[in-house]
Amino acid sequence: PGLGVSVGELSKASRALGLRLVHIWLAHIFLTLQENQDEIENMMNAIFKGVFVHRYRDAIAEIRAITIEEIGMWMKLYSDAFLNDSYLKYVGWTMHDKQGEVRLKCLTALQGLYYNRELNTRLELFTSRFKDRIVSMTLDKEYDVAVQAIKLLTLVLHSTDEVLSPEDCESVYHLVYSAHRPVAIAAGEFLFKKLFSTREPEEEGAPKRRGRQSPNANLIKTTVFFFLESELHEHAAYLVDSLWESGADLLKDWECMTSLLLDDPVPGEEALTDRQETALIEIMLCTVRQAAECHPPVGRGSGKRVMTAKEKKTQLDDRTRMTELFAVALPPLLAKYSIDSEKVTNLLQLPQFFDLDIYTTGRLEKHLEALLRQIREIVEKHTDTEVLEACSKTYHALSNEEFTIFNRVDIARSQLLDEMVDKFNRLLEDFIQEGEEPDDDDVYQVLSTLKRITAFHNHQMVSGGREQLEPLVYSPDDSLQTELMSFILHHVFIDQDDDNCSTDGQQDDEAAKIEALHKRRNLLAAYCKLIIYNVVEMNTGADIFKQYMRYYNDYGDIIKETMSKTRQIDKIQCAKTLILSLQQLFHEMMSELGTGFDRSSSAFCGIKELARRFSLTFGLDQVKTRDAIAMLHKDGIEFAFKEPSPQGEGNPPLHLAFLDILSEFSSKLMRQDKRTVHMYLERFMTFQMALQRDDCWLPLISYRNSLQAGGDDDTMSVVSGYSSRGSSVRSKKTKAATPTESSSSSTDMSWQHQSMQTPVMMPSPHLTSTMMRGPGDMRGEAKRGRDDSYMGVYALPSDSQQQPHPHTLPQTPQLHQTPIDYNTQVTWMLAQRQQEEVRQQQERAMNYAKLRTNLQQAIRRGTGLMEEDEEPIVEDVMMSSEGRMEDLNEGMDFDTMDIDLPPSKNRRERSELKPDYFDPGSIMDESVILGWETAWELNKLNYVLL
Repeated sequence: PGLGVSVGELSKASRALGLRLVHIWLAHIFLTLQENQDEIENMMNAIFKGVFVHRYRDAIAEIRAITIEEIGMWMKLYSDAFLNDSYLKYVGWTMHDKQGEVRLKCLTALQGLYYNRELNTRLELFTSRFKDRIVSMTLDKEYDVAVQAIKLLTLVLHSTDEVLSPEDCESVYHLVYSAHRPVAIAAGEFLFKKLFSTREPEEEGAPKRRGRQSPNANLIKTTVFFFLESELHEHAAYLVDSLWESGADLLKDWECMTSLLLDDPVPGEEALTDRQETALIEIMLCTVRQAAECHPPVGRGSGKRVMTAKEKKTQLDDRTRMTELFAVALPPLLAKYSIDSEKVTNLLQLPQFFDLDIYTTGRLEKHLEALLRQIREIVEKHTDTEVLEACSKTYHALSNEEFTIFNRVDIARSQLLDEMVDKFNRLLEDFIQEGEEPDDDDVYQVLSTLKRITAFHNHQMVSGGREQLEPLVYSPDDSLQTELMSFILHHVFIDQDDDNCSTDGQQDDEAAKIEALHKRRNLLAAYCKLIIYNVVEMNTGADIFKQYMRYYNDYGDIIKETMSKTRQIDKIQCAKTLILSLQQLFHEMMSELGTGFDRSSSAFCGIKELARRFSLTFGLDQVKTRDAIAMLHKDGIEFAFKEPSPQGEGNPPLHLAFLDILSEFSSKLMRQDKRTVHMYLERFMTFQMALQRDDCWLPLISYRNSLQAGGDDDTMSVVSGYSSRGSSVRSKKTKAATPTESSSSSTDMSWQHQSMQTPVMMPSPHLTSTMMRGPGDMRGEAKRGRDDSYMGVYALPSDSQQQPHPHTLPQTPQLHQTPIDYNTQVTWMLAQRQQEEVRQQQERAMNYAKLRTNLQQAIRRGTGLMEEDEEPIVEDVMMSSEGRMEDLNEGMDFDTMDIDLPPSKNRRERSELKPDYFDPGSIMDESVILGWETAWELNKLNYVLL
């Protein structure tokens, strides 16, 4: 107060100062955050330029997909910095990626951006630049990509209607008829948003308009117009299914539909034409079926799925509502269109989906009487088979014994049939009694009455069961089956340009081509039904199955379904049919290219690819298809060796290349079955065939390897010191391979480097030799066979006389002995080899003792070890396959000696090893004398080891 400043002024000054300080503090925080933000942006830019720019083109598709997914998240969460054309262009370029998963990530990333309408203005340039690519991706070969492309276009449609041209929209419209349901559903949503999003607004407080005045009236008309313009009149069920999820309320407005058909148009409203009324009735029938059955039409579903409780309740409510509506509206509709066969046929199918109990609980019996009267009148007016069959089915659907209306319907049907039979008898009697020739009117009356009786009788037989239809089954003879097959081949499996069905200058008309394709598909489906229902032989399907690859786009689904059905009927016969189709193609290829064809030719590769596709159809359950796959291999082997070479012995059989095709099915064999098939293959082979390594014998080698791969894993002999690069040379020369060891070795070596082969059958019935060769002979044979990469298990017959081994008893040559069967021959050979192995084991034990003593002495002399020291630790000294070291037994010079030893943890374990643990190939023979040269070499070995 003494300063003349009041308290209020001080308070104001303090508040001003406080605000000033807060402002400075906030400015400081803002600057700090701005600096942090700039630093973060710089770091993100560094990451983008250092990682993304390089990895979005990575060779691995998964990395490319992750990169695009992350940049999409950046643009969505931090749009101010990254949502611009500098970053969007990478997503646009990657939409051309060859991998579907990468293209899919591009579309999902863009969906997250287009979903936010606030970001649409920043996407205008990108949309105009890459719109055509997105539209083309609706036809992507990967269905998941196509679905997401359509959904992205739907989001683009939300943002603005001006971006997509009418041509762009039409390319999506026709996908509502796609057989792949997710694609069709996505296209239906796009169609609904485009054509049905504009609905007349209803005034508040005004009564709800119903029937013809309903807001859905114009939308239903639009649906009819779209269906007619698509010109695919047989696919109304597909259109309804595509629109069901997005426009179910519109499609279930049956009251509006019946009003459009029955009520007169209001002034100024254009009435529906006859063609439009027919289309509306067909669409109405499809919506009723979809609501009652709750599953997609044929070809769009993988089977009936389990409905939820909510779906079941909706189904019951829809059936109740449709029955209450059409029980009243159906008789007037039939009365109005009773003359039109097409409309009446569709309308008569509606009662099949009724809840018949509603007729009683809703007291609608009078409407039932009206319906029965209309059906009777229609039967009397029409002679078309389709109309009469529809009437018969309607009577059958209404005459259900579980409902109280059964007696009423059954009496009406019986009266109608009795009247028709009486009329026919009367007309026939008059027809016969007339002496003069009957006129056309009498003939028409008799035939029309007979048609009506026949329609009701046929349906009664069909509904009566299989027993009543068996006398009507006709079994075609072989000549007729041949004519049927020839008709299918000449009228179905033809190129589009060769189809001359269209006339009046419509050859190039796309609609005419589609119609012609539908006719050919119907013909093929009809013939395939004959195969499935065992009217024609299943093996005639070989001519159909072999066209699977060539006409995959046109008939692939029909052929694949036929293969599936025939496999369910008879797995073995189906497999024989598949292999027969491959044999037919092989014959056709040989007749076109000759016997010396190139296995890399497109024709042969096409047959192999077809075999691979056939193999995939057997699935993963090898137990279920075990017999079928085995039979397939049996027939294929017999076919390959059926025709001998026209060039004489020593040349491959004429069809040997077929084994290369047959190997596509080897992966479907169980492990134990591979051994069985391999044994069956050896029945057809001679001993000389196993020696061949020329290119013409490669199919046999490849097929044998496919049977041996993984076939004997459970009996594989594990040899100490065996490296992944192959067995040691000494092991190959001194150890005879057992069947299991030989077959298992093929799992790790390709046929080019294969040295150990499964023993094959000796030429039967004559046995050329009765003794095993000695070790020296085996070594010499191995040395000679090293160049041609073959080491035979048994010696080849030779003109030169062989001397028996001292440990082997001489055998009398079997010159005039009776032929020996295969099993006896192999048993004798195995017994001889076991005796030889026992002898060799004894010799190796003695050699081991000598070698061990000399080796220890040489090592101690070279290094000056104390007597109490144990031998040095040597873990695994593997034989080098690169040096091709020779055995000491052959007395050749060498620089180093390799000894195969098992792994050991300590020195005492190594000192207690027994001779049995060593690889026999690494043991020296008795004939080796350890002189001063050997000691010198052992000193060098010690230097290598230490």
